[in-house]
Amino acid sequence: MASVKELKKHFKPGRVYRRSELAQWSNAVDRHLAALVNEGILQKVSPGVYYYPKESVFGKVPPEDNTLVKTFLKDSRFLLTSPNAYNSLGVGTTQLYNKTIVYNHKRHGDFKLGNRTFNFQLKHHFPSTVTKEYLLVDLINNLNQLAEEPEEVLKNVAAKVPEMDSKKLSHAMRAYGSIKTKKILSLMLTNN
Repeated sequence: MASVKELKKHFKPGRVYRRSELAQWSNAVDRHLAALVNEGILQKVSPGVYYYPKESVFGKVPPEDNTLVKTFLKDSRFLLTSPNAYNSLGVGTTQLYNKTIVYNHKRHGDFKLGNRTFNFQLKHHFPSTVTKEYLLVDLINNLNQLAEEPEEVLKNVAAKVPEMDSKKLSHAMRAYGSIKTKKILSLMLTNN
């Protein structure tokens, strides 16, 4: 088991590893990974993806979403968001959703990573960080997927538009809005 000891030397608490990354330090990577998972040293979060947990006074800390998704995708170009973020806009959305959305360029569908499910959505364009202008555009893009009454939310959005930076909102609309969203927001911006 000398190779397992050698493999353990390369682990850092809180890191997520791909099998291919760990193979360089092991002559029997699958057997060694299985042994480390059985011992509870590593946690398998998805096929070929493993987590070396950080310890806290409360026990093992789950991996950070950003780290987990970045390793899973093998890409740092993604945006983590949730429909819960719309509630911060003050446009009448109040529902809480148990859903984490990952806008990305590689994957589509629901993927279970560890004990959480992420909804991966392929998008050609999305910002690197969430702004309130982008959030408003994204809300209108996804209006039909929300539990609230769409007409009521749009009425509240129309009241909110004059309070926002029209240049930033116009840019977000052009860059990230669907055709329907562009029509809706264009009317609101011209009536403003």
